[in-house]
Amino acid sequence: MPSAGLSPRRSTQLAALLSIFVLFTAQIVSALLPNVPVLIAASAAGLALDTYLQYRNPGLLALLGKVRFDVTVRQLLRDMLILVGLLRIDGIDAGSEQAPLLVAVCVFYALHFACQAAAVLVRRTRTLPIVTRNIDASALHLTAAPPRILARRQGHRLLTFSIPTTAGLLLTAATADGYWGGVGVGVALALVGGGTVYLATWLLPKKRAKSEQKVTAWVDKWLADYRPTVGMYFSGGTTSAYQANMWLSTLSSISSTETRPLIVLRERFMVQKIDATDVPIICFPKVTTMFSLENSTLKMMLHPANAAKTSQVLRIPTIKHAFINHGESDKLSSCNPYAKAYDEVWVAGPAARERYALAEVGVEDKDIVEVGRPQLAPIRPYAGPPTGPYTTVLYAPTWEGWDGNPGNTSVVLAGENIVRQLLADDGVRLLYKPHPMTGSVDPRAGAANERIMAMIREANAQRSGSRPDAEAAAELVRRSAELDKLTKTAFRAGADEMERMLLQGAPRGDREAAIAEATLTWDKAYWASFPEWEHQIITDARPAIFACFNQADLLISDVSSVVSDWLSSEKPYAVANTSGMPEEAFRISFPTVSAGAILTPSADGVPALLESVRHPEKDLFTAARSELKEHLLGPSDPPSLARFNAAVSALCTAADERRVRMESRLSSEIPSPRQEAAEETAQDPNEAEETAVG
Repeated sequence: MPSAGLSPRRSTQLAALLSIFVLFTAQIVSALLPNVPVLIAASAAGLALDTYLQYRNPGLLALLGKVRFDVTVRQLLRDMLILVGLLRIDGIDAGSEQAPLLVAVCVFYALHFACQAAAVLVRRTRTLPIVTRNIDASALHLTAAPPRILARRQGHRLLTFSIPTTAGLLLTAATADGYWGGVGVGVALALVGGGTVYLATWLLPKKRAKSEQKVTAWVDKWLADYRPTVGMYFSGGTTSAYQANMWLSTLSSISSTETRPLIVLRERFMVQKIDATDVPIICFPKVTTMFSLENSTLKMMLHPANAAKTSQVLRIPTIKHAFINHGESDKLSSCNPYAKAYDEVWVAGPAARERYALAEVGVEDKDIVEVGRPQLAPIRPYAGPPTGPYTTVLYAPTWEGWDGNPGNTSVVLAGENIVRQLLADDGVRLLYKPHPMTGSVDPRAGAANERIMAMIREANAQRSGSRPDAEAAAELVRRSAELDKLTKTAFRAGADEMERMLLQGAPRGDREAAIAEATLTWDKAYWASFPEWEHQIITDARPAIFACFNQADLLISDVSSVVSDWLSSEKPYAVANTSGMPEEAFRISFPTVSAGAILTPSADGVPALLESVRHPEKDLFTAARSELKEHLLGPSDPPSLARFNAAVSALCTAADERRVRMESRLSSEIPSPRQEAAEETAQDPNEAEETAVG
């Protein structure tokens, strides 16, 4: 039975760790007695458990590594205890049988360490100074990675190659015949020795990566040939890739002969976090390599997020910089003082311009450009009240943020009450899509999120009705396979950074259009695979938030960019007020909530809210939503994408003009060698004459 206060998973983990220590204790006692059956059983079970955990739950064994009881120490101790047992077993000659086995085991570990040294060298030689995607890198002569068990999994390698040794020694213990131990150790030596030699072939010139100088020269040549003009710069953590991904379609749409986009990243792992796109991607892990951009044709850089490494690219004087953000809301983070470091700040509409003016963070009004939100085009407009038996409600709370403000997310104080009120209405179908970073800072948010999902699952268990037939599920499987084929690159388990770069060369060019079509088909198949009465918990990347918008009749959220985006549909919405502010002050402080209902932490207003959705004549905010939409997102004409493209063109022109001015200024201030010679001749004609005679 699990211990009180511990989850079943944690109890299982503690039991596994305890079992390792129990088996070692049994080995020690049985080796000293000696007790051959117990020694064999404890040794075999210990190696089997260690190997199983190494493959299935390596994070658990990492805890032992923190106290220096890592896999090498454990296996060495296991083998030495078997050898101690052999010393005490009658019938085994310590001189003629035991000593050679001991020497062979020591040689095995020496080869293991040699293999590990080779693995370190191979990994270093295969670490490129620059990583690319969607770029033909064949000129770098990239090669496939060595087997993962040799190059990257030293724990797996040691335990797997130790199996023959342990098996042979245990057979020797059982039979008192050193022959079996010799065979086992011999097989292990052949495995680790052969593996080391094979791994070392990756250190030969044909398999080694190019030097940093050659890779940098290749990137410079590629930049000169491709001639990029607009880049998107992004740096962030593992969960922040969505901030860049939301701009991919917009970045792709500006691609043309004159405007060639480029994505610039700073973290190696982020190369695979960026969604499928045809736009070339270059990752500059070190700032020294990033300054290849200074000599390129790049004119401007778009920034969807502020990051510590952003200041490094801002130093390049030949590039203009525009902050485009990854969403707009009334939070203070939407008008960060860091924004004044950019040449321009691009916002959706007048509301953001006013927000910066009120915040007084140093961003001048002349540097603000209204471009709308181009990526909102897929959101369908309001088409009237729900016509079926169910009102679909999307509850999409944001996360808790870094500052501990209780008004950031409704999950902790109001989430369960909101969901409880919605589930109490038999005519509601709930779509719950929490922010992917929920619980990453405040454990209370993570716990509340788990309770909300449990409530929804329980509510589904109490509902019943007809379900789509098997063909609907099969259709979703087919559409998922088609979409995965377009959006994911299949890598073998042992593929490293260089091999992935080799496989992700120049795209075919029409992938994004195919992905857009396949995504629409997948969305249709996804919603058709569930009954209309079933509540949904959506935590995966698909379906995307905009697809959920198109399914929902009502949004309940927090003060976040989700509300601004939702307003493009002009459908009813509500915002949870967990800030502790009175409703009037809340509406004044956060203009995006002015055209929606306000829910208190108790969520008592949910029934009336649902009534207004089902009966539009009771909706008091219809006209206000239309006005707020234009205030937040700007006018519908010209379209947002046209305004965005115009802003790109204008900033590129400004970059060109600055470059011309700088070149003109430098040419006038720094004379050419020919000018210098002419000036010297004019100043000293006698010297010039002597020079000419000479």
